[in-house]
Amino acid sequence: MVEKVVEKVDVVIIGAGAAGLMCAITAGYRGRKVLVLDHANKAGKKILMSGGGRCNFTHLNSTPANYLSNNPHYCISALRRYTPQHFVEWVERHGIEYHEKTPGQLFCNESSKDILNMLLTECDWAGAEIRLQCSIDVVAQDGDGFRLQTSSGVIQCESLVIASGGLSIPTLGASPFGYKIAEQFGLKVLPTRAGLAPFTLQPEDLQRFAPLSGVSCPVSVSVNGVAFKEPMLFTHRGLSGPSMLQISSFWKPGQELTIDLLPDDDVLAELKTWRQESPNKRLETYLNAKLPKRVAQIFTEWKNWNETFQQCSNQRLQEVADALKSWKIKPNGTEGYRTAEVTLGGVDTDCLSSKTMAAKDIPNLYFIGEVVDVTGHLGGHNFQWAWASGFAAGGEV
Repeated sequence: MVEKVVEKVDVVIIGAGAAGLMCAITAGYRGRKVLVLDHANKAGKKILMSGGGRCNFTHLNSTPANYLSNNPHYCISALRRYTPQHFVEWVERHGIEYHEKTPGQLFCNESSKDILNMLLTECDWAGAEIRLQCSIDVVAQDGDGFRLQTSSGVIQCESLVIASGGLSIPTLGASPFGYKIAEQFGLKVLPTRAGLAPFTLQPEDLQRFAPLSGVSCPVSVSVNGVAFKEPMLFTHRGLSGPSMLQISSFWKPGQELTIDLLPDDDVLAELKTWRQESPNKRLETYLNAKLPKRVAQIFTEWKNWNETFQQCSNQRLQEVADALKSWKIKPNGTEGYRTAEVTLGGVDTDCLSSKTMAAKDIPNLYFIGEVVDVTGHLGGHNFQWAWASGFAAGGEV
């Protein structure tokens, strides 16, 4: 009987995304023999589609406060040791041109491909091999290391890093693989749900606001004591845009959102001034001056704001101000993993070392990136967690 040839490496990393590639580079430069495995036909697919194809690769002001986790302290160590400035220096060394779109958010000038090519180049320089279209059938402990049965043969490694991501955007190959590995080795996996996802609306609201599809306006949205002041976009399914994506990570099914359509205005004071100075003008005139015209029109028709200012009592002006400053709407749900940018929940950080990302009770097993219960706000924070957690594990494996 011919014995199967076993391929031996120091480190296997499962997942050729942002965290996995960062870990491979860091470990490779330490002289470790690194093999990255991915079932996809291309590395870094999520990197390529991020930021509208321009890759919002970090946020200059990324702090632990920008992350959701059952243990909010877990991310502190890794984020301190690998900062946004470290990644920016790397980007600049590779001559990649970038810009700051909104305060702190950095995007490539040209294409997300620039960031992916930088990572793949560094993997090459570090001697890390990337093997694509490789499925993994069995993962088992083998002494202090691991033995993997894969579509490209049996692979033995000293250290195993799970960087397989979460459940968001299944069309890019997302799967529960990482959670299953964690559970196989006795690690707790916290409930997962879609984060940074657009909202869908109840049928009545959808019918009312469908004509506004494509219209954007700056708002402040709040739920559960958390608020975000960023643009909102009406879509043919509901509400999207940065403000809605951000708040979706804090919203629970059945809850109402409170939306301030004019976050920079003291609306009641302005309405009283208009009544005093332009009593013959209609409420609609004020709305048209403050909101996108189609939004003003929908709200005017919906709320029957047809009277002139001189016809408005103080109570009526208060009603108008309240409707604009604290519009309550109960979403039907979110669009879910299909369009979600991230997965909330995941491998419980209580099972992992915050310094090394290693499982506390399983020697040489590591979890990094989105598969872990650390989820960033919109705007480059999730990439920064990928870089920081990949760097932390890469320095240890």
